[in-house]
Amino acid sequence: MNINFQALGCRLNEAEVESWAGEFMMLGHQVTTDAAEADVVVFNSCAVTSEADRKSRQQIGRLQRSNPLASLVVTGCHASLNPEKVKNYLGVDLVVGNQHKEELVEKTLAFVGVTSQGEAPAQQNALLLRGRHRGFIKVQDGCRYRCSYCIVTLARGAERSRSVKDIVAQINRLHQEGLQEIAITGVHVGGYGSDINSSLYQLLNEILEHTRIPRIRLASVEPWDLPANFFELFNNDRLMPHMHLPIQSGCDTVLRRMSRRCKTAEFSRLVDRAREAIPHFNITTDLITGFPGESEQEWRETMAFVEKTGFGHMHIFSFSARAGTKAATMPDQVDMAIRKARNREMHALAAELKKRELARHVGQRARVLWEQKINSDTGLWSGYTPHYHRITSSDAMISESSISEVSIDGLSQEGLSLVNLSARQAIPLRDELGMEVALTR
Repeated sequence: MNINFQALGCRLNEAEVESWAGEFMMLGHQVTTDAAEADVVVFNSCAVTSEADRKSRQQIGRLQRSNPLASLVVTGCHASLNPEKVKNYLGVDLVVGNQHKEELVEKTLAFVGVTSQGEAPAQQNALLLRGRHRGFIKVQDGCRYRCSYCIVTLARGAERSRSVKDIVAQINRLHQEGLQEIAITGVHVGGYGSDINSSLYQLLNEILEHTRIPRIRLASVEPWDLPANFFELFNNDRLMPHMHLPIQSGCDTVLRRMSRRCKTAEFSRLVDRAREAIPHFNITTDLITGFPGESEQEWRETMAFVEKTGFGHMHIFSFSARAGTKAATMPDQVDMAIRKARNREMHALAAELKKRELARHVGQRARVLWEQKINSDTGLWSGYTPHYHRITSSDAMISESSISEVSIDGLSQEGLSLVNLSARQAIPLRDELGMEVALTR
């Protein structure tokens, strides 16, 4: 069979899709990037916000219309929170709740009446077939905490950690299949090992010792989970100098209403430790604007905190009242116009902070994992530095999924990515929209 995979939402959803794709391929089936030519379409849905719920419903409808003859399998948080409703969506053939995700391949094959095609011969990695160049490694699922705005803990359930042995084996297999970089992900990554007498620190030590994959990243990690000696791990240059630490607000009174377990002063000390241990360590974050009760003074505190911290990149969301969460019923809901205005203000600050962060790297050299050619006419490639900064180059020696060291010669015209000017370049460097790049230094 030809299987197509779709995912909406978090990196964990993508990690699960990668795992299923590999399982199907090992059983002799094929992965296709075109839903219209698939025999089976698997959609891993999201429900982190009301908007994500809406997008999940829309995506299910689009998939059904694009290929009404395919068997449509829906899983993920949207499906887990609304199983009966999703079963009745037009075109949905099978719903697999989060609690049964480990059995998705088996359940899908049983539903369509197709057995294994036998053990498949060695073939291209499922991620590379889908145009992905970074493997997301799911190390755990579930969360023990209850942030007042979050529905994911209800959808994902209790914390469950994978064994170190299984994680190491998966990383080594991906490396053998050609991947150069992996990212550790989960619902509550910092809680890894709480149920198996281990920890994230111990897990990373094991990965560094028992794998040889060149680049290891950490996806989102809650800032309260990291021990004082955590950043000593980054003395090993296989661990990339970047972490996504979601703060959500820069004001302690708002953080308290969010039921977050970290205060701004603690977060600042954590950032200081990271940057003292590793030069130019890149800290990125999530932030919610217009949380219930957020006053103008609290908002000003958040703006000041963000500017002082100097995040390299930010995911910014206007508060969305999610049914089933405590925050949805809190008093003093902020007017939507104010939420959006604060969102725009924070986006403007985030763009300026990103330009400052990128400018610090101009004149340096970096080893870049090249992911895709984004302009065939100019031979323009796009990749990521160890600090997780996007960089473009038209060096004729670049090849897909390779790692090479290049100079960082400036910023792109909009100032939001880095540029390498290769000596081999014979035509003007242009961005992915075809506009000639003007360098800034």
